[in-house]
Amino acid sequence: MQNSESVKLFDKAKQFFPGGVNSPVRAFRSVGGTPVFIDKGKGSHVWDADGNEYIDYCASWGPLILGHANDKVLNSVEKTMRNGTSFGAPTRLENELAELILTFNSYIEKIRFVSSGTEAVMSAIRLARGYTGRTKILKFEGCYHGHSDSLLVKAGSGLVTFGNTSSAGVPESVVNDTIVVSLNNKEAVEEAFKQFPDQIACIIIEPIPANNGLLLQDKAYLQFLRDICTKNKTLLIFDEVISGFRVCFCGAAGYYNIKPDIITYGKIIGGGFPVGAYGASKEIMSSISPEGNVYQAGTLSGNPVAMAAGIAQLTECLKPNFYSDLEHKTQVLIKGLTENTKHNFKIFTVGSIFWLAFTDKEHIKCAEEIDADSMKHFKILYHALLENGVYSGPSGYEVGFMSEAHTMEDIEKTIVAFDKAFAKL
Repeated sequence: MQNSESVKLFDKAKQFFPGGVNSPVRAFRSVGGTPVFIDKGKGSHVWDADGNEYIDYCASWGPLILGHANDKVLNSVEKTMRNGTSFGAPTRLENELAELILTFNSYIEKIRFVSSGTEAVMSAIRLARGYTGRTKILKFEGCYHGHSDSLLVKAGSGLVTFGNTSSAGVPESVVNDTIVVSLNNKEAVEEAFKQFPDQIACIIIEPIPANNGLLLQDKAYLQFLRDICTKNKTLLIFDEVISGFRVCFCGAAGYYNIKPDIITYGKIIGGGFPVGAYGASKEIMSSISPEGNVYQAGTLSGNPVAMAAGIAQLTECLKPNFYSDLEHKTQVLIKGLTENTKHNFKIFTVGSIFWLAFTDKEHIKCAEEIDADSMKHFKILYHALLENGVYSGPSGYEVGFMSEAHTMEDIEKTIVAFDKAFAKL
């Protein structure tokens, strides 16, 4: 595969950026080699700086549910940009996108737009603390919630632990308010409430954990979290930055029919533009400034270009059979990849999200069950797939996404590419 231009661009980028990138996973450290520099995308395909064409299952890490450069999204964005790109003031487009979301999502009553998923989660945590008057939060090992300080904490060695920082620059005083337990462990959650009665402001979880593999949880476990939060007057936060509007319009909350207290969303609500949001009941959201005393602000919050893109994209998501068609295509792909293979791997899936793991386990529900040694197989597979025209997230812990733009021809070519790639293992 020709990659001389990507090599040249990466060498130059290392003069400007730490590690040559503006987000760590892009550096290809997990798979080795030189990052692929993308020049353009259209529909289900992307092209790199060397002219190589790929069928794309990364989809900008999920939000491009319609595919790249969707015409309806682009037309809406172009029309809006001609009237200005940013005002730092209210616009009618904020109202239109909020009304669209709230009309068809019964799990929240009010919403606040921000500029990223990380900002949405950070704001939701602050809201939970402000609303409850408590300081401690409980998160799960294997769930990623962005890079705010209180959530860059990994599990320690005990059943219930304040954990350890997973990044330099996060002070112990912050770590000591973050309790970390293993996923799918009711005993650990119950023990946390025994050890810290009336101190836990919220439990935050990806209801569909999709940042460290696809660690699908039983509905019964999510209902257990809902019940124990209600019992202890603790707020339950669903981080739906990935699953929101992806598995269905109402996200995992609607998929499992479990109502959390606060939900966070990511770039999918802005057609891939920098945007995020958090929502809750009218009562809880009344704590947010200027109505309440929990402060949060942003010049680009509700940016008109992102709002216009979001209105166009989410309107398409409301079309009849939109989500069932996505899931059908995903199942066709998975069947084609698994029915004749001799390799020891499984594909875990929900809706249009899928994850390939080299394992003989029927279920993987927590981070500890992922075989780190299996990633050596993924490295080989990843580069073989690139050579055969398939692009995905450059890590064996990342999930893949189907978009409306993917065709049956794309899927057939992907199955052939996987067959050729598996031959190199």
